[in-house]
Parts: sequence; structure tokens; C-alpha cells
Amino acid sequence: MPYIGTMNRIAITLTSIFLATAPAMAQDVGEEGVEEGFSLLEEGAKIIMRSMLDEVEPALKDLQFEFGEVLGEMEPMLRSLSAMIGDVKNYHAPEILPNGDIIIRRKSPSELAMPAPGEEIDI
Repeated sequence: MPYIGTMNRIAITLTSIFLATAPAMAQDVGEEGVEEGFSLLEEGAKIIMRSMLDEVEPALKDLQFEFGEVLGEMEPMLRSLSAMIGDVKNYHAPEILPNGDIIIRRKSPSELAMPAPGEEIDI
């Protein structure tokens, strides 16, 4: 995960900026000085974000390409699974058994007819 090193550098840089500006912020300055300090901090943050995005962008593009390929391969299977399942509201939440199996139980017709908790009932 190459972005972890980048994130560490960004965290160190931001901490350094805040520590360096803390004494200046503590001094009693006029309204104009405070505005200027905040605008400088904003510009610094923008520069850091731009550099971070420039470093992470190639990895994101590779991830997008790989995800697109995988999704293209899985699309036919997902379509057939969707046709078999139908509406997800017809099923209970998945349960994980002690042996690791996952069970998704279909709701009975009487459960489907009952309103959800808190839902209004027409009389």
C-alpha cells in the first residue's frame, strides 16, 4: 500500500505547519492579521492536497482499470443472480453459522404481508 507512506508524510507536514503557526496565532493581532493567517493556512492546505492527489492519482487510475475488468467479467453472473433473487426485501438479513456458512432465509408470505416496525397501517 504505497499511499500509507504518502499519508504519513502529509500528517507530518500538517503537524509541522500547525506547530509553526501556533505561536503566531497566539499573539494578539488585528482582524486583518488573522484573516491573512487563515488564508495562508488555506493555501498551504491546498498545496498539500494537490501534491497528495498527484501522488495517489496513478494508483487510483490503475485501481479503476482493474476494477472495470473484474466488473466486466462478473457482470453476467451478477445479472443471473439478480434474476434469481428478485427483490431483496423478500429475504431476511444474512446469518453466519458457527461453521462459517452464510444463510440468507427467504421471508414467508405472512412476513411479507406484515408492515415493518414503525410503519403506518391503513385501516
